[in-house]
Amino acid sequence: MNKVLKVHPNDNVIVALTDLAKSEEVVLDGESYTLTEDIDAKHKFAARDFMPGDEVQMYGVLVGKAQNEIRRGSWLNVFNTKHAANPLTVRESTYQWLAPDVSKYANATFKGFHRSDGSVGTANYWLVVPLVFCENQNVATLKKALSKVLGYETTTPYQDKAEQILAMIQSGQEGEILKTELPATMKKKAVSSVFPNVDGIKFITHQSGCGGTRQDAQALCGLIAGYITHPNVAGATVLSLGCQNAEESILTQEIEKRVPGFDRPVHILNHQTLGGKDDIIDLALKQTLLGLKAANELERADAPLSKLCVGLECGGSDGFSGISANPTLGYFSDMLVALQGKVMLAEFPELCGVEQNLADRCVDRPTAERFAHLMSTYSQRATAAGSGFDMNPSPGNIKDGLITDAIKSAGAAKKGGSSPVVDVLDYPEKATKPGLTLLCTPGNDVESTTAEVGSGATVVLFTTGLGTPTGNPIAPVVKVSSNTKLFNKMHDIMDFNTGGIIEGSETIPEAAERLMDYVISVASGETTTKAVLNGQDDFIPWKRGVSL
Repeated sequence: MNKVLKVHPNDNVIVALTDLAKSEEVVLDGESYTLTEDIDAKHKFAARDFMPGDEVQMYGVLVGKAQNEIRRGSWLNVFNTKHAANPLTVRESTYQWLAPDVSKYANATFKGFHRSDGSVGTANYWLVVPLVFCENQNVATLKKALSKVLGYETTTPYQDKAEQILAMIQSGQEGEILKTELPATMKKKAVSSVFPNVDGIKFITHQSGCGGTRQDAQALCGLIAGYITHPNVAGATVLSLGCQNAEESILTQEIEKRVPGFDRPVHILNHQTLGGKDDIIDLALKQTLLGLKAANELERADAPLSKLCVGLECGGSDGFSGISANPTLGYFSDMLVALQGKVMLAEFPELCGVEQNLADRCVDRPTAERFAHLMSTYSQRATAAGSGFDMNPSPGNIKDGLITDAIKSAGAAKKGGSSPVVDVLDYPEKATKPGLTLLCTPGNDVESTTAEVGSGATVVLFTTGLGTPTGNPIAPVVKVSSNTKLFNKMHDIMDFNTGGIIEGSETIPEAAERLMDYVISVASGETTTKAVLNGQDDFIPWKRGVSL
């Protein structure tokens, strides 16, 4: 295993792949470096002497500037290096792309659920969702009434563990509790014996729909419409109070906008029109169970990989994310684009510093201009709120070597590979074009994942170096680890390991092909992701406006 790595030939910083000691001498590309201090794995040290104001380059782009003198072999940190990025200039595109060889997958298929609009789902769910937070309690009532009786309630061993601990307390064995090994946690996907072709009923709740701006209400209806019309959804039961900003008419307009002539069943129940709680719950039970019977008639059938729409996400990133996991997603993305599939790159605050590269890759000037407009508008709003994109790295990011937003962004953008940008969308617009699409979302893990699925992602690939349990109600989220230590330590939430790239046992193209095979298995319903097994149904709409 190599001890150090220079990511790009033009970089003037070097990444430690393992813990390095003060005074240790390391050799890279025939050049020797003596370390002036301890350098933890994932962190960077100076490849040359820096004076205050000197530019720091990584991934071949500007990622920061030295704040004081930094000697060759010294650690780069938040005290001596500050965020810096080059400004974006929209210019005519001359971008040329060399697609990877995908002949191995030219005739590959996955088994999905074919919808009448031509889309293909990787799952088959019924959705129960409120238009306003006032109906959350009724959604919970429906969940309690339906989940167990249909067999969709996931069992948990933790109640048995709690009973074992309580029994020890009652028998006076308190001193033995912390030394007692509890039974292993075993989980399996819940399958209904009544409706085996339906993966489940997903009960979504949120804190939106009223008391905010009309723009947020419109966006919420667009997001919910994205979930209702999603290829992974067979039909929906929608609960409305009747007086909220997120009106039923807006929802129906947003559904029609996304899929003209939409023909899957959508039952919108107005509480104030129907009457009491019993009235709305009784009707919801009847319509939902009848809908499930119809949904169960659909079975999986072969579909080309061009029917896949994959969201690209990262969270809990570390100093290896941009070297192993994210480039693996990037190569995978290029493969899927070459196969005429769709991929979405989101999290605009985490594209700060690589805007020029992405703008230059846009297929035409209007697409690049829209990207520049959304980035600048978002950045200005963040600054006006007393923050800014430069404040994006979390304490965990910084601890693991991502000391500036540009370093974090340059690594995060690797998920998008190298293919042309065919479209730029604002939240919560739908992805419609084969190829790479940029979607304006926050860097917040759940808000961004929620948005990608609302825009059509049927599978989400989520990289992490520190570990995060994020999932989604209707789309499988594949957790991709940047390092083997994390994969082994948090095996209960991780699905796929790219640590071999760091260790030198696997190349990025090899890992990407392995990931393609894994995604096909997940999309076909043959492999269940840990987020699905754990019932990790995270859903947070992006609230851009103020509360009123």
